[in-house]
Amino acid sequence: MDQASSDSEGVRPQRGRNRWGVRKRTTATAVAVVAMALLVGGLIWLVLLQTTLAASTEASARQKTQDVIAQLAVDQDIEDAIEYIHSTGYAGQFVQLLDPKGDVVAGSEPRIAVKPLSALRPGPGETVVQDVSSLPNIGHDDDFHVIATGTRLGSTDYTIVVASTVQVQADTVATVAWLMLAAMPLLLAVVAIAMWFLVGRSLRHVEMIRGQVARINAERLDGRIDVPPTRDELQALAQTMNTMLDRLQASDREQRQFVSDASHELRSPLATLSAGVEIAAADPSGAMWIQMKDVLSGETARMRYLVEDLLTLAKANDGGLAIESADVDLDDVVEQEIRHLRSAGRHQVTADLTPVRIKGDARRLAQVLRNVLDNADRHALSRIRISLRTTPRGAVVSVDNDGDPIPETERQRIFERFVRLDESRSREGGGSGLGLAIAAGIMAAHHGTIRATESPAGDCRFEMVFPLAGLPVPSPVMSPAAVRPRAQGSARHQAGIPSPGP
Repeated sequence: MDQASSDSEGVRPQRGRNRWGVRKRTTATAVAVVAMALLVGGLIWLVLLQTTLAASTEASARQKTQDVIAQLAVDQDIEDAIEYIHSTGYAGQFVQLLDPKGDVVAGSEPRIAVKPLSALRPGPGETVVQDVSSLPNIGHDDDFHVIATGTRLGSTDYTIVVASTVQVQADTVATVAWLMLAAMPLLLAVVAIAMWFLVGRSLRHVEMIRGQVARINAERLDGRIDVPPTRDELQALAQTMNTMLDRLQASDREQRQFVSDASHELRSPLATLSAGVEIAAADPSGAMWIQMKDVLSGETARMRYLVEDLLTLAKANDGGLAIESADVDLDDVVEQEIRHLRSAGRHQVTADLTPVRIKGDARRLAQVLRNVLDNADRHALSRIRISLRTTPRGAVVSVDNDGDPIPETERQRIFERFVRLDESRSREGGGSGLGLAIAAGIMAAHHGTIRATESPAGDCRFEMVFPLAGLPVPSPVMSPAAVRPRAQGSARHQAGIPSPGP
């Protein structure tokens, strides 16, 4: 009961998250981000506005005091200053001229011509600033910014007081704040609608792609995605999906062909084994078993080699081929395989070997050389020549035989699985067709290359290039078909290479 309750509790949040799809989450996120940006930007704007208005008010008050001082300095006549104060006053700014005793000499309005606005009395050339919450003597409860500047006319000191109301600033900031608050919901609604529409439009293409992919299965791998002409990530996604489907279809086709070819190859030894066992079992004397045991043993070995070769190719194709990395005297490996060829072959074998040391797996390298040498022995007319030399590319092993060169159009295909170029050869004489594919896979694992070509003398040549020990490892250049099942062809066409066990 507790477990069920726990499971249900763990599922509820996931279901809640599922209800909030990409469209809702994107719209909500956009609205939240814009709202936060508006709030932060609005606060910054209001602070800047308040600061600007305050600076403007103070600058205007200071300028007023300087203008009054200028009027006093022009004619050294206080009457001119009084006339200037009377004529230039305006609402929200109050100006007074005080004598040394603090009495009001002149005021911008009659109501402030009786009592001083401030007790500030700076000396000549000095300016003092004060903020007050109200000026009761003139009947104002607003906040005021007061500036008092001292000046001297003749031998008499005067004080100029300018009081500017800051209520206009507060009203302006409040009005802007309310306008922003009123406009914010409308702007957020516009953002939400725009995001909902744009995301929905984009998701329609995603949903189209999802629906088309959902209809593609193992029986319909030829289906493809309609590429929207949007020239953006959605178009790239559809193109990538089609490329992936192309690879899947090719891989499925190659796998089916490979299974067909492998089944075809295994059918012959299995049929021989089945028939031989039945015949031997039908003979109570046991004489038939003595006659058939060599045939059955040969077919068993052939099937074992075939299965082992298939496993080796599967490991090479998946990158799981175990390759040891050790110093290997390549000339010793080549010489050992030449001795084996001479003991079992029927052709003249000559060799020209240069001592070379490389990094690799001696057992796997021997397998490559044996497959290539057995192929040369199978197709040579009378002689085989092996050379080992060093070049700027690395250590190069060339195997030449005086048989017909491989046609240029077939030099890549022979490294595919189950390829036999001579259709007239039987499987018994032509091998399983896996030897060169295995050689190519092992060479790729050693960061080397193998290719079929033609010698200067016109003989058939196989050339293997190995990186030298201590040199940078080059990128392997090899036909992809060398380590994967071929998409076309048949098990009846094989390269005719006997495949020893790995």
